[in-house]
Amino acid sequence: MKTTKKGFTLIELIVVIAIIGVLAAILVPTMLGYVKKSKLSSATTTASSIHKAINTALTELDEEGNMESTFTNGNGTVTLGTSPWVDTNSFGKKVKIYFADISKISNGNAMAEIRGGTCIAVAVSNGGYIGTVPTGVVTTDNYSSMSLSAAFSNAVVKAGS
Repeated sequence: MKTTKKGFTLIELIVVIAIIGVLAAILVPTMLGYVKKSKLSSATTTASSIHKAINTALTELDEEGNMESTFTNGNGTVTLGTSPWVDTNSFGKKVKIYFADISKISNGNAMAEIRGGTCIAVAVSNGGYIGTVPTGVVTTDNYSSMSLSAAFSNAVVKAGS
């Protein structure tokens, strides 16, 4: 008489678990790399949005004839901050019009360099990850050792070249 067995043997289960373990060991580091790239990309997108908002605000200041009262000779370094900066400064108010989330950036977590009435470089720290304009200053290889001030300095140098 023929008997049919139901279920899996212990060996079959161990083999399946081993295969799943090997796949997890390969995939987890790869997925962590994608998370880093995604967070760096998000920070760079924030920096780009701030850059565009600042340039638009600078254009408006120039059209109104208020550039000199805000930036001497159209030059300066701006440390972007929270609501008091945004709400009390005419330049900050204009930037907030074009980038409403500027008030969510804590004081000192974003810097911009203004030269000749144009924003040439921006660095922003977004959740521990730093994004810059121009891009390429912070990478997945150096993000953990890069400070905001160092990234900002490198972005200004890159923009000037």
